Amino acid sequence: MEQLDRKAVAQSARALLRPLASLLLRCGLTWREFAELSRMVFVEVATREYGIRGRPTNLSRVAILTGIGRREVGMIRQALEASEPPLPNQTTDATRLLSGWHQDAEFLGADGLPLELPVEGAGASFESLARRYAPDVAPSTMLKELQRVGAVGPLANARVRVLRRFYQPAALDPQWILNAGSVFADLGVNINHNLAAGEGRPSRFLGRATEARVDAASVAAFQAFLEDEGQQFLERVDGWLARHRLEEPVPQEKTTVRLGVGLFMIKGDPDKESGHA
Repeated sequence: MEQLDRKAVAQSARALLRPLASLLLRCGLTWREFAELSRMVFVEVATREYGIRGRPTNLSRVAILTGIGRREVGMIRQALEASEPPLPNQTTDATRLLSGWHQDAEFLGADGLPLELPVEGAGASFESLARRYAPDVAPSTMLKELQRVGAVGPLANARVRVLRRFYQPAALDPQWILNAGSVFADLGVNINHNLAAGEGRPSRFLGRATEARVDAASVAAFQAFLEDEGQQFLERVDGWLARHRLEEPVPQEKTTVRLGVGLFMIKGDPDKESGHA
């Protein structure tokens, strides 16, 4: 049984690594660089998540869990402690701002649609919108980024209009790569949580709807269907989250948590790739 389980784990790992390897190769990361990152992540996760009674895992236990020598584990831990801070991912701030532009009454017209805003000034302006929903980023920096990715368009008289509800950076720029890593991480955390669910720890929603025998000529129609229905669903989710968002400053007696849902199109079977998929 143990051998069968390990084969299943290895097969699952291969399936998970294929799209990741494709992404990293497209970005120019070699397998040697990935192997070094992998060793560091194994040590980091074993240290943080596999300690006893909530304490960090000791060197010997990390070495046993990861298969990495005890001395090398110590060196990796030192490297992790001295590592540079992560690059800022503007996805959350930008999406929160765009969502606020579509839902906050102060930035909506009488018809319920987002207003065209002056770039600066008190009241309903892009500057005040940015300070409310993305306070850690300078309004001018946020505006340039949203214009760069086509989420906001310029108008005459120093005014701007919103063109998209969600932030989607251009493919393969640094923000797109950070966003891709965040999507992989969210899905992985969900799967990991559900594997350990039980004993009073409820599972989290995770589902798929697929059909293996669909006419390839229907792909475009399905994509159009998903763009419409999926966007409507995400906007309802966005509205629910906005209604439950705590305003700044958060009361001391409250505890905040990041909540959301991911939705993506599936095409082809990663285990049965062929010219017909």
